[in-house]
Amino acid sequence: MFAVRHTGKTGWLLLAVMLLLAPLSQAQANPRYAAIVLDADSGEVLHASSADAARYPASLTKMMTLYLLFEAMDKRLMTLDTSMPVSAHAASMPQTNISLKKGERLQVRDAIPALVVRSANDAAVVVAEALGGTESEFARMMTARAKSMKMTATSFRNASGLPDNAQSSTARDLSILSLRLMKDFPQYYHYFSTPSFSYKGRTYHSHNRMVKNYAGVDGMKTGYIRASGFNVATSALRGERRLIGVVMGGNTAQSRDAQMVKLLDSGFERAAQLAKASGKAAPVIKPVSSTDTVRQVVRKEPETRSPAVLQRVSSTLPVQQTVSVQQALPVGDLGWAVQVGSFRISEQARDRASDAARRLDNIELIQVAVNEVSISNRKLFRARLVGLHKDQAKSACQRLSRQGMDCLVVKMTGS
Repeated sequence: MFAVRHTGKTGWLLLAVMLLLAPLSQAQANPRYAAIVLDADSGEVLHASSADAARYPASLTKMMTLYLLFEAMDKRLMTLDTSMPVSAHAASMPQTNISLKKGERLQVRDAIPALVVRSANDAAVVVAEALGGTESEFARMMTARAKSMKMTATSFRNASGLPDNAQSSTARDLSILSLRLMKDFPQYYHYFSTPSFSYKGRTYHSHNRMVKNYAGVDGMKTGYIRASGFNVATSALRGERRLIGVVMGGNTAQSRDAQMVKLLDSGFERAAQLAKASGKAAPVIKPVSSTDTVRQVVRKEPETRSPAVLQRVSSTLPVQQTVSVQQALPVGDLGWAVQVGSFRISEQARDRASDAARRLDNIELIQVAVNEVSISNRKLFRARLVGLHKDQAKSACQRLSRQGMDCLVVKMTGS
């Protein structure tokens, strides 16, 4: 605490200089800090602080491990059912892990939530060895992929983010990775909002409290090692605008999250001001047209029904048909929908909506609709479950959220 004894002009000048230097002193007190916030649609940077300074990514590294896994799945080199061997090297990984043992096998469907929710280092090595043969070779693949994505300041030496002096990235590079994960693999993005998962009789809960504590956040990833401090990459949607934020070097998880909240709040405000100043029109939403496909997913009847009914119902999972606008858009009390994602490809939107419908086994008939949306001259397809009462839509969305699927209850418009 400084004491200013001079009451004349010199004293006031000294006080003014001290006040100006205060923010600098705070920044110097935490040399690991770095942050960036950008508009996901335009790519415009809304805030940057030491965004290009080298930092340890810690477990944010696992986002690139997941990116390469999703890429392999997209190329059909792996599926959710692919079983990967656990080596002695993988089993030796320290906490945080899921206690894998040498000789066991780990399915991809378990590896993904293990990486997102538990941030499991042993699972990261299993994936690395399955895709690269060795973890060091996989790290070279990760670095090469980063360079191809213009993450020019990023170098990986392992798949987990465990301490390595040569493993570094920047807040800007990690925001690029976050954005690419969403845009390149929208069908897998819902994993990043998974609240918990169970493996071998044990339930693990997510470290990412931003998903629960900030309205609109629907993923991404946290990370920590002693050298890095507390890191987080976050994606948040408010209205039609999505922001990507990265905060690195927090002194605690709480202070890191508090800083992210401040940056997102100011980011949304600044993005709205910029949009207003530029005179950009609101996003144009195109309703379902007469050529859009709607799938009806009929739930399997209880076993007490006759075999003939069971056969008929199961043979219609799903039934694909073309309907008119009047049929696709419910009216009155049934004019509510559950939105489960936006995708670049209409088939991906239909698949996501059908998957959501199948999870709601207490609803006998669900209409699955795909709505085309134009945002910032970019075409997206929204996956929705339509024809629901308001309370029914809320209940359905709550059930999907508990299963780790992001959703939003919306009022349908149009006729």
